[in-house]
Amino acid sequence: MTLRISRPAAMTSLALAMASCYAHAEPAPAPAAAPADTVVVTATRTPQPLANVISDTVTIAAEQISESGAVSIVDLLQRQRGIEIARNGGAGTSSSVYLRGSNSNQTLVLVDGARIGSSTTGAANWSAIPLTAIDHIEIVYGPLSSLYGADAIGGVIQIFTKKGKGAPSVTAFVGYGSDNTRETDATVSGATGGEHSFSYAISAGKEKSDGFSATRPGSTSYNADRDAYDKDNASGQFSLQLAPGYEAGALFLYSKLDSQYDGGASAFDVRSSNKLQTAAVYGKARLVQGVDTLLQYSQSKDNSENWSSSSPAFGYSRIDSKQTDITLQNDVRIGEDVLQVLYDHRKEEVDTNGFTLVDPTRTTNSWAASYNARRGANLLNAAVRRDKSVYGSKTTGSAGYGYDITSQLRATASYGTSFRAPTYNELYYPGYGNAANKPEVGKNAEIGLRWDDGVNALSASYYHNKLTDLLVNTTPCPYPGYAYGCAYNVSKALLEGVTIAGATKLAGVNLTASIDLQDPQDETTNKRLARRSKKHGNVTADYSIRSFKLGAELTFSGDRFDDAANKNRLGGYGLVNLYATYAISSDWSALVRWNNVADKQYDLARNYATPGSNVFAGIRYGYK
Repeated sequence: MTLRISRPAAMTSLALAMASCYAHAEPAPAPAAAPADTVVVTATRTPQPLANVISDTVTIAAEQISESGAVSIVDLLQRQRGIEIARNGGAGTSSSVYLRGSNSNQTLVLVDGARIGSSTTGAANWSAIPLTAIDHIEIVYGPLSSLYGADAIGGVIQIFTKKGKGAPSVTAFVGYGSDNTRETDATVSGATGGEHSFSYAISAGKEKSDGFSATRPGSTSYNADRDAYDKDNASGQFSLQLAPGYEAGALFLYSKLDSQYDGGASAFDVRSSNKLQTAAVYGKARLVQGVDTLLQYSQSKDNSENWSSSSPAFGYSRIDSKQTDITLQNDVRIGEDVLQVLYDHRKEEVDTNGFTLVDPTRTTNSWAASYNARRGANLLNAAVRRDKSVYGSKTTGSAGYGYDITSQLRATASYGTSFRAPTYNELYYPGYGNAANKPEVGKNAEIGLRWDDGVNALSASYYHNKLTDLLVNTTPCPYPGYAYGCAYNVSKALLEGVTIAGATKLAGVNLTASIDLQDPQDETTNKRLARRSKKHGNVTADYSIRSFKLGAELTFSGDRFDDAANKNRLGGYGLVNLYATYAISSDWSALVRWNNVADKQYDLARNYATPGSNVFAGIRYGYK
């Protein structure tokens, strides 16, 4: 093993310290962690109680999102275990999310089951995802290519938009904060009863901020002006129960982000317009007793435009990518077991003004099967998938086992393979891409322990994810005709680490904490992967008294390097945030959030600015 920290000592000492606290914890009426009866979808592609899930999974519930006071989804994800972020300025600028040390394009992102992301970069446009449209989020750690295909090397993050239930209701929020940040959103939702029930949820929101300068002095792109952003979004979900076991539905999400950033040697201001759109129609049927069939057609679009504020014609670029998916999924129940058989057809299309594509479309056809079983204290799952595309055929598989040592303690072990498909840039971009590039391949093994007594929870996971054929920009290029390097399968990497997380209630205070001890290495160069630390974590404490909830957060990270050569060091940092919520009445509530209380200057990317001390406050009507 190559993890360059004392894994057993660090893991054991922290686990014992946390367990010692929990042993003296005062009993609480409500669980400190996610209830065991929480239902998750992403880990197996079908609704399943969290108690039956082997994969390490985190759910960010609607209440957590509404009380978080987070301005963006990136800020919200930064507070979760196993996740690091990088951002080129404020909330409206380009962002990256690193899951368990993997690259941003090695994590699959879904919105209500539909893939999102650019086919040219391979990564999701996190800045364009509207937090106000989200109901809850599921994060599954570890490779899931055997269920979802390409790009699920580090894990899968699935975003669920708001869904209607119960009596008709209205929720609304308005907030204001530092940098003239404004946020509003509203949702109308509900469901009718009876045999032919109909549910609906329609949401709309707007976020706008004057922002701050994206760059700092010292950057060749520095421009002292404020870099503002303006984001509008709308989403909807509709479903109709046609008969018992038969359902039809449709859903959509639209978000438009107009933003500014600093760019170019002349330090001019650049304008960016990004649109994210997803839409899907689906049908569910129980044609045979014990067999549930899902047929879904979905489409996602990622459109991006960039131009100079001084001259729209100067440096104008446009990249449009579209992904269309047709999925046929059959869940066959065999007693308490579930056999899943899946077919998926995906078509990618790219159009850009920057260069002429040899082939602007590519299709992937996939077949998969998985089996989930429980036998007393034993949990088992296995999956296999075959993906066939222009980059060749890839077969991935996974197997997991969980054993309930007691009703409160579970041990797990799993192994899985994964891959990332080359992007359009890595295949076709002039002077950089090469059509001969192959997919990256991952092999991951992990073990874990989880303890949950309904009040206190503690988990520890060790993972070892070996990556080969990593696509990097190599100079010189081994192919003729590339003067400035090219994308080439040359590197090997190892994503190895330990994640420890816990939650409890002590003297009336809800406590949660996590720490990641990792060593994401490029084994070809023996350098640490760019913008990844060796340790990072979070601590949260909140206390409720009457109608008030008071909370504090600590987010910390060790040092990182801004470049693959490990020459430009980014210092470690620790951020303290405070927040409070107040239930004014059964329908009205208020929140105040003070981020970066100590006004800490820190770096997520070299020469790019980060938010100083800032305040955000808002009033909410209704409940999610």
